[in-house]
This record gives sequence, C-alpha cells and structure tokens, in this order.
Amino acid sequence: MASDDVANLADSLAKTQVNEGELSYKGQGLKLDNAQSVAEIVKEVEEFDGLRALRLEGNTIGVEAAQTIAKALEKKSNLQCCHWSDMFTGRLRAEIPPALVSLGDALITAGARLKVLDLSDNAFGPDGVKGIEKLLKSAACHSLQELRLNNCGMGIGGGKILAAALTACHRESSALGVPLQLKVFIAGRNRLENDGATALAQAFQLIGSLEEVHMPQNGINYPGVTALATAMQHNPQLRVLNLNDNTFTKRGAIAMAEALKHLRNVQVINFGDCLVRSEGASAIAETLREGLPILKELNLSFGEITEEAALEVARSVQHKDQLEKLDLNGNSLGEDGCDNLKEVMDSMNMGDKLGSLSDDEGEPEEDEDEDDDDDEDVEEEEEEEEEEEGEGEEEKSELNQFSTPPSAPRTPDVSSFLSFPSPDKLLRLGERRSSLIQQQVDVLDVSKTAEAFLKISSVYKEDDAEVKSAVLESIDAVLSKAFFTPSFQGLSFVSSLLVMLGLLKSEDKLKPVKVVPGHLQCLEHAIKQSYFPRENITVLNAFMARQNKSLEVCSSARDRLKFTLQNLTPES
Repeated sequence: MASDDVANLADSLAKTQVNEGELSYKGQGLKLDNAQSVAEIVKEVEEFDGLRALRLEGNTIGVEAAQTIAKALEKKSNLQCCHWSDMFTGRLRAEIPPALVSLGDALITAGARLKVLDLSDNAFGPDGVKGIEKLLKSAACHSLQELRLNNCGMGIGGGKILAAALTACHRESSALGVPLQLKVFIAGRNRLENDGATALAQAFQLIGSLEEVHMPQNGINYPGVTALATAMQHNPQLRVLNLNDNTFTKRGAIAMAEALKHLRNVQVINFGDCLVRSEGASAIAETLREGLPILKELNLSFGEITEEAALEVARSVQHKDQLEKLDLNGNSLGEDGCDNLKEVMDSMNMGDKLGSLSDDEGEPEEDEDEDDDDDEDVEEEEEEEEEEEGEGEEEKSELNQFSTPPSAPRTPDVSSFLSFPSPDKLLRLGERRSSLIQQQVDVLDVSKTAEAFLKISSVYKEDDAEVKSAVLESIDAVLSKAFFTPSFQGLSFVSSLLVMLGLLKSEDKLKPVKVVPGHLQCLEHAIKQSYFPRENITVLNAFMARQNKSLEVCSSARDRLKFTLQNLTPES
C-alpha cells in the first residue's frame, strides 16, 4: 500500500465518528479496493465492543474490500443499523451483487437482528436486489423496521424480487411468532412502474405495520396507484404517504381518497405532481371532511386542479387543528382563483397554512372535452397494463415470476415515452427511436424542446450501455435538428433549460424539474457536439458557476459539467 494512501486513510480514520454504539466512516470518500486498503477499518470494527451501527456511506467499496469487512462483521451479533448508502460509486454493476452477498452473509452468520438497512443511492439494479434477497429473507431481517432503497434503479424486476423477499420474511417470522413489523419503506426513483408497485403493494398489505411509505418518481400509473391504495388500508398506523411525481389521474386519485377514509393516523400526504385533477381533488376533499383528524401536511401541487376543486380542498381542512401546510401551487386556478383561495383560507384563520401560489398555471383553456378524451386514452392504456399484470399474477412463483418482467410487452409510442419516460419504453421504441422522437418534438417551440431534452435525459444510465446509447442518440437527433433550424432561438432554449433546472427564475412561471444526474450528464455530452453553439456554452458556464441547491443532489455530475464548460468556454 503506497505511503500516501496510508496517510490518507489515517487522516480519514482520525475523522471517524464514534457515537454510542456507532462506528462511522460517513462521507470520507475512501476508495477501498482490497483487503489491505481496509485493514485499519477491520481492526476498528473487530475491537469495537457492542457495535450497533456501522456507517459506510459516501465511500466506494470493491468486492475484496467488502468480503474483508464482512469477515469482521461475522462476530458482531449486536449490529442493528447498516447505513450503507452511496458506497459503490464508480464500481461496475457486476461488482455490487457479490459485495452485497458477502456483507449479507456475514450478518446472517453473526446472528444480527437488524432494525435499519439503508442501501439508497447505489444504482445496483435488479441484480443488486438479488444480492440482498437472501439477507431480506433471513432471520437477520425479521426485526427490520426501516428499509431504505431510494434511487437504486431496481426497475420492475427488482421490485418483484424485493416484494417476494419481504413476503417470505413476513411468512417465516410469523411462523416463529414474531411477524415482521416494517415501519418505514423508502424506494423513490426506482422505475418500479405498475408491475413493481403492484407486487410491493401485495407485500405491504400482508405486512400491515407500515408507518411511512415513500415511493416518489417511479412511473406508477392508475393500476399501480390503485393497488397501493388497497394496501394502505391494511396499514392502520400509516403516518406518511409520499407518492410525489407519479400519475394518478382521476381514477387513481379517487381510489386513494377512498383508501384514506380507513386511516386515522395519517399526518403527511404528498401527492404533488401526481395529476390528481379536479375530480380526484374533490374526492380527497370529501375524505378530509370525514376523516384524517391529525393531518399536518397536504401537497396537491401541480395536479391540474381548477378553482372550484381547490376551494373544496381548502374548506375541507377547516377543522384540521394540527394542519401546518396546504400546498396547491402549480394548479390551474387563474389569478381570481388564487385570490379566492387565499380569501377562503384567511376567513378560516388559516391563511398562514397556505403555501405559495407563485407557479399557478392559470385558468384552463376551454377544451375540456379534449382533456376528457385524453383521460380516456390514458385510462384505456392503463387498463391494458392492468390486464397484463393480471395474467402474470396467475402464473407467478415465489422467486422466478417475481424476477422476470411480463413477456411480450406492448410497444409504446413516442407520446407515451415523453409523457412517462422510462428506459424500458425508450428501448422498446426500436432502432428508429431517435428519428421518431425527432419527428415528435416541435423544435420551433423552445420550451417544448427543453422539456423533451429533460424527459429523454432523465432515463440516462451511465452503467447501462444500451440505455446510454439510446438516450444520447435521441438527444443528438432532437438538438441537432433544433440548432440547425434557422428560426430556432438557441438562447431562448438555453434560458428555458436553465429555468426548468431551477438555475434561473421564470418570468413565465415555467415549472422546475427535480434534477437527476442524467440531466447534467446529457447536457455535458450535448455541449461537446458540433451542433451546440459556442455562445450558448458561455451563458451556461456563467449560470453553472453559481451556487445552487437544486444541483447539490447531483454533485458529481454537476462538477463534471462545470469542468467541461470551463474548458469549452472561449477566453475573453
């Protein structure tokens, strides 16, 4: 081991936090490849009597290093909390499952009884879920209370494997008289879609002890939402339900409203960006009038809710003494509607509970019939997906069916992909995907072009060569057409992009997106192409140089983009 490496490790160990029963190497950026590189860590683990929590997040751990740490954990029977998020940065996806298997086997050997397992931000995909499958089914997880798998790229297959493992864990623990009492489940940004969400819903219904469920940004539509709604009814202690940025439509929203009538302990509901629409909002308002007595927060932002339904929601919270915030921003109230909403809240002495309405979309156009037709088209598509799920459920086995996506999936059209993007949908567009997307996007509209860029880049996967290639080809097709169109306003496009990324305040109330690494990675790719004007790079560089909280979750991709922009920006 090089002397510099030894010095760096020694310095990191000096910063190691040791709270009561906890050994932490959190955020030290250690690159741990082999047994030698973890020798000091292993020594500390071995010498730590009564180790109850081990924090390894924010480092990068190879297979051999994981196996060596695992050996030290085999005698740590008191271990309860494994905070192991973001610990495979830069590793090949093939390295992650064996590393997870070795760590999981060590916990089983030790006879540990876990309470918290956090593997968020590891992007390990379905194979990673297989890597923890044995652990989740074992006695080590019979005591599990919190399972955190945010941003792991599980996909539909991974969701099904996870659901089967949780089901088996509950069955085995129940047979021993101590059924699994999982309280917190977090799995946002995992591309679970309807099939994955439905499989997990069945497990949730069986478990029945959930207090917090966080599943934002998973491409879940009406069938999956309805399945989750049914499952939530069987979890009477539920306090927090976060399904932000999925797609309820009115039928999903109505199903969820009905489910909430059975729950008395809910304190936080986040259905923002869920397209609950006015009829769904009215159904939720009815539930609020009848129940949810201790509600503290309700988020129905960006749901295409009109004034009348928004006022129903406002009036329904009148007697919610514990309410702290009502968020109806980004809906379709119009200026008068916003004023009326504020007036209603003020009249109930609850004006301070109403969130900002600065991003209101204005009154809807008078084409409601067309909107209704769109609803019917979406719901017909969802019903077809539901039928596929039903066929799959009839023949599932405990393991194989859960790990295999449905056969012969429908080929999506470009509109479906751009409305609810996912890697699978992009790949299923076939070899002509880039030209099909190019034809679909109206490049004369800079806002639509920017939005299309963000939708496509949101499914970018650095470690999936097929998806990566499909995304970049599609990005190039759209942007090259745009910039080579004489009437295309390049600087306006960049302005719209900056607004949508939250780097520039909007004068037109454009809605910022939730930034993911793919947005910045694809932008870095685009600025290096010949079609991207140099003067636009200068503008981007100026804004990227500023501090902005919206990009902090993508710090690695942000830093790479800033570096590339600085290198490409012409010297003044």
